[in-house]
Amino acid sequence: MRQRSLIAITAALAAGTLTLTACGSRDSGGDKGSNSGSGGTTVTIGIDAPLTGDLSALGLGIKNSVDLAVKTANKQNIVKGVTFKISAKDDQAQPSSGQQNATAFVGDTSVLGVVGPLNSSVAQSMQKVFDDNKLVEVSPANTSPDLTQGTDWQKTKARPYKSYFRTATTDAVQGPFAAQYIFNKAKKTKVFVIDDKKTYGAGLAKTFTEEFTKLGGKVVGTEHINPDTKDFSAVATKVKSSGAEVVYYGGEYPQAGPLSKQIKSAGADIPLIGGDGIYDPTFIKLAGSAATGDFATSVGAPVETLASAKEFVANYKAAGYKEDYAAYGGYSYDSAWSIIEAVKKVVDDNGGKLPSDARAKVTAAVQNVSFDGVTGKVSFDQYGDATNKQLTVYSVTGGAWKAVESGTYNGG
Repeated sequence: MRQRSLIAITAALAAGTLTLTACGSRDSGGDKGSNSGSGGTTVTIGIDAPLTGDLSALGLGIKNSVDLAVKTANKQNIVKGVTFKISAKDDQAQPSSGQQNATAFVGDTSVLGVVGPLNSSVAQSMQKVFDDNKLVEVSPANTSPDLTQGTDWQKTKARPYKSYFRTATTDAVQGPFAAQYIFNKAKKTKVFVIDDKKTYGAGLAKTFTEEFTKLGGKVVGTEHINPDTKDFSAVATKVKSSGAEVVYYGGEYPQAGPLSKQIKSAGADIPLIGGDGIYDPTFIKLAGSAATGDFATSVGAPVETLASAKEFVANYKAAGYKEDYAAYGGYSYDSAWSIIEAVKKVVDDNGGKLPSDARAKVTAAVQNVSFDGVTGKVSFDQYGDATNKQLTVYSVTGGAWKAVESGTYNGG
């Protein structure tokens, strides 16, 4: 379901003021915190994420990071005559809300691209709406392989929607990466696998399990939990009696934190490992001292360690956002910049103005964007997946997530 100097900007755009088109509107005012500059054609970048509820820490980090990208583009006048602004909508991590938001974005003719969502299950409800209307969607966090490679991706890859892209790598990579670390490096051979039955969690658990057993590990138990509850005592008891050396959890931090705590309370002093959905400080708050020694994998390298991200981190802090950029901040900035670069390309190719079919042309242009981003080199393959396959294992040490190992998964 993650984090450059800011992008080196290419030569100045050809002169010319953009004209009002069906996909842009005259608007000299700002919107939701973005700096709209001095007028001209307004291009809106939509944001869909959980801005309230249990996952809002991640969602607000996405929103703020896109806002920073838009402010930067306006300040540097990246596209002459174009003012970028944001329109952020709360999906509450619910597919039905995401679909409603997608419809609303499609209805706003100034929207030429959308960043989000956080959850793969929400993305599934939005993809067709966007694709039918040729509106590009770039997610900084979705990791379910079927979003880009089809439901039968393990046998035959087939891209279902040309308008969907992501800057995060997928569970086809993340699950096996975690399995290799746990079996080869942590030397754990017996695992109890738990998931929350949602698209992200179940998919991650599946790819982890396949790689773990292929390596020679043994799954000593499996369980599905209800993500709407916080009482996992029955599952914790099963883990304790299974003889597992580690628990793999496919899901997100609101459930993973209490689950880890209750497993330890049941007498099973073994680590829990999950994917990027649990890689957040809130997991540690929810699990308390039980989190010590737990693991998480996340896409990319730690943003704080990347020379390419230093300016992003500094500018984010200087902007005064109340919330942290969180797990997907860098990826959100890069997602927004992909759309900005595409708009720039379309404008350049059309004599300094937006064409009447701007949405379709921006979608096509995103396929070919390539730039040095916060998270490293940003570009997309034939499926719309990020070409950057970097991953990191983190462990809870001293009450905080600490990077243990970064690498690239190259398995079959």
